[in-house]
Amino acid sequence: MPLAKKPGRRPLPADVSSFPERGASRWGWWLYLVPGALLLIVVIVVPLFWNVYLSFTEYRGIRPPEFIGLENWVKLFGDSAFWASFRNTIAMIIAMVVVPTALGLLVAVVLFDVIGKKFGGRIASFLRATYYLPQILPMAIAGIVIGWILRPENGALNVMLEAVGLGGLASNWLGSPDTALLSIMLVLVWVQLGYPIVIFMAALQRVDPELYEAAELDGAGWWDRFTAITLGQIRPEVFVVTLTCTIAALKVFGPIYVLTRGGPGTSTLVPSYYAYSEFFQSQQVGYGATIATALTIVIAIVAIFFIRAQTSVERKERAGL
Repeated sequence: MPLAKKPGRRPLPADVSSFPERGASRWGWWLYLVPGALLLIVVIVVPLFWNVYLSFTEYRGIRPPEFIGLENWVKLFGDSAFWASFRNTIAMIIAMVVVPTALGLLVAVVLFDVIGKKFGGRIASFLRATYYLPQILPMAIAGIVIGWILRPENGALNVMLEAVGLGGLASNWLGSPDTALLSIMLVLVWVQLGYPIVIFMAALQRVDPELYEAAELDGAGWWDRFTAITLGQIRPEVFVVTLTCTIAALKVFGPIYVLTRGGPGTSTLVPSYYAYSEFFQSQQVGYGATIATALTIVIAIVAIFFIRAQTSVERKERAGL
């Protein structure tokens, strides 16, 4: 009776020429980057350089661009509407970064640490989805609903104020320079709030529960655990949310276009809509490109600042360890 073969290594094939060369396998992965690189060049790089070139030209979209040097940039720095749009950007940052990040962090902690433990994860997940719903609504549809609510004659908000005896507070919310910017800010808080809630709730799931248990045994209250453990553990997500929301605030366009078109006057004008109006309404393509280029530079500076700040904090934490 023949003996059974002992298990061991599989024999190598006699012909090893069928295997790819080591160099080919090392550089073959570059082929997977080609489609993305082509899209990046066509969609981002070429339009960016073309836009920068147009910022030094007089161009109305019909005749060839005429090079005029720094005239558009000189005009930009003396343009009161441009500076008004950047002042309004500060309000956009408050409405889309400061308030949603702070409020979203608090809501996420309450949903995760209170609602989730007392009523179950399904209730917390349902509420999280409810907060996130404005993020997935098309801005055109949301704008129609919000415009109906804030309509001066028979809008839902003014009708409700009159119904409860506060008719004196009724106003033309989007048509008055005194209330238009504040109304836009409240709308942006409502739209933006769900994003940090989702990110922060996902971050809270990776925090070690033993840290909270040890803190509770030491007598730490909810606020103490929040400041000493939660904020430190989810700091990377806070940086990500702050950076992405700041960039979104700097280039916000949809709500302004749908609700106010930058008016009344320049009370809700922002750089992205100002560039759009110069491009397509005034047909000052060269000047619109100058506004867009200036906005791109500001966004790049902000992104670099946030990345360097996050890197500095991480280095200090490693040094402390």
